[in-house]
Amino acid sequence: MSKRLVIALGGNALGKTPQEQLDLVKGTASTIVDLVEEGYDVVIGHGNGPQVGMVNLAFEYSANNGGGTPAMPFPECGAMTQGYIGYHLQQAVERELARRGLNKPCAAVVTQVVVDKNDDAFQKPTKPVGMFYSKEDADRIVAETGYTFVEDAGRGYRRVVPSPIPVKIVELPIVEQLVGLHSVVITVGGGGIPVVENGPGDYEGVAAVIDKDRASAKLALDLNADMLVILTAVEKVSINFNKPDQKDLDRMTIAQAREYIQEGHFAPGSMLPKVESCISFVENTTGGTALITSLDKAREALQGKTGTLLVKED
Repeated sequence: MSKRLVIALGGNALGKTPQEQLDLVKGTASTIVDLVEEGYDVVIGHGNGPQVGMVNLAFEYSANNGGGTPAMPFPECGAMTQGYIGYHLQQAVERELARRGLNKPCAAVVTQVVVDKNDDAFQKPTKPVGMFYSKEDADRIVAETGYTFVEDAGRGYRRVVPSPIPVKIVELPIVEQLVGLHSVVITVGGGGIPVVENGPGDYEGVAAVIDKDRASAKLALDLNADMLVILTAVEKVSINFNKPDQKDLDRMTIAQAREYIQEGHFAPGSMLPKVESCISFVENTTGGTALITSLDKAREALQGKTGTLLVKED
């Protein structure tokens, strides 16, 4: 029986423009198909932070500067990016599967994810979206729009929006069917389109971005995956990051990970939600593990050669 992997792919790895993304997803697809060749059933979640901010800002700029287009609600911006990122990934994966002579279907599912309308996140926006700006440009946009901006890990200033916890994946039954057919499935794009449930089958979009790592962890649990794999910009998780005594970690137990969190080793909006998502998955599954590594090292990491593995206990 094939092992199930849920892969969380960072939105920052997908490029700043659609054309750049088309080029980058070729490498991404090669890594994904490497894992298919290793015998895994692969399910892909992806981020959309840079893209959803870009789409939202473009519509707002056009609406406010004579473009004749309406401002686009944030959930619809999320759905748009989920669609075009899914399309690019699906196309690239299909091309790579065909190139290697692998007869396996690939499908992207536009996915809604239910959140709690009373989630505290709506009172305290924390999720970075869109481009990086200088402080001067960020201050100007705040004055024009009322958006909230924060400094993001030394890379510049980004807009932040609410990031509620995922409660339920609406299209899960469809995803389960596709995975059962050994398809490569792209789902919970951008963490899923955030919706609240007003009644049975009655969903309403809300202005937020669900963290794609948390949504992927929820998906991995719901699918009884063998492993959650979070692909990011670094090969391993580190403590004392960017300090003279930085230490890269090969392995962490849940207890060790919680201790490192308590000591403040992982940056909010960066490594912290990745580690917390891994804890959430590993703690609530039987025998499942989680892996954090870079995209280009994914195959080696799954062979135990690199990456940071999170396990329940030693």
